[in-house]
Amino acid sequence: MTTLSLLEQLMNGIGFGLVLFLMAAGLTIVFGVMDTMNLAHGTLFMLGAYFAATAYRVLESFPLALLCAVILTMIAGALLEMSLIRRLYKRSHMNQVVATFGVILICNDVVKYFWGPTPLFAATPPSLSGPVTLFGAFEYPAFRLLIIAVGIALAIALYFMMAHTRLGMLVRAGASNREMTQLMGIRVRRVFTSIAILGAALAGIGGAMMGPITSVQTGMGEAVLIPALVIIVIGGIGSIRGAFIAALLVGIVDTAGRAFIPALLSKLASPVIAADVGPALASVLMYLLMIGVLCFKPAGLFPARG
Repeated sequence: MTTLSLLEQLMNGIGFGLVLFLMAAGLTIVFGVMDTMNLAHGTLFMLGAYFAATAYRVLESFPLALLCAVILTMIAGALLEMSLIRRLYKRSHMNQVVATFGVILICNDVVKYFWGPTPLFAATPPSLSGPVTLFGAFEYPAFRLLIIAVGIALAIALYFMMAHTRLGMLVRAGASNREMTQLMGIRVRRVFTSIAILGAALAGIGGAMMGPITSVQTGMGEAVLIPALVIIVIGGIGSIRGAFIAALLVGIVDTAGRAFIPALLSKLASPVIAADVGPALASVLMYLLMIGVLCFKPAGLFPARG
């Protein structure tokens, strides 16, 4: 275990955490303001990956493919909100979970119909396929650096939107006291639609950036949805700052656990036991992190609602 390997896994954890942040940020805003549990948010992440991979094959330009993916995912998010989600605002969380889980199943079958059941290969742009030398002999993949840069830039943009724009003011007001916001004459339906479109855009960017690293396939949104929900709980429902910090913590803990725990166990036990127990133990680290945080901060690190 060298310093370079530790630094590489730290960078991988930050990159993975920032992708999770793009997923969790939109989800925590939707849940914090609308008080709606939208499990179909993971489907938007998957659609963003499929849209980007398909557009890149046609346009052969990653920026244009990313733009197309974001626009199409925003349209899908708006249609989902106007056709189904707004009918669930006054329903119980159990009804919301069941209805949006049904959307996941339907969308997975729709994706299989149009793109087929086999995973779709998302090519890395040639200009970003090589490594970049950062510190002396330390080289890191250029595309993963782009993910980190995009994640940080979007986190900063979200912070300024939440702190210095009217939409951000309405989001913060709705997260703190939804009833009072409605009584003050705010057009809640328009705000909710804007928030749904914003969350869809973030999920689409996350899926498009994750596609070239992992295979683009049905169900990839659900795999990211679970860590995103853990991030929301750790950071505090409705808090962008909490989602950002929690995403970095979860990304680093999960990546480091999967990289180092099997190797450490192999020194203490047989390789067979290390191969079986190591990945299982690494997969529960983020849940142990969530339990540890909730023991001291039951409402999360930075809850939006007092």
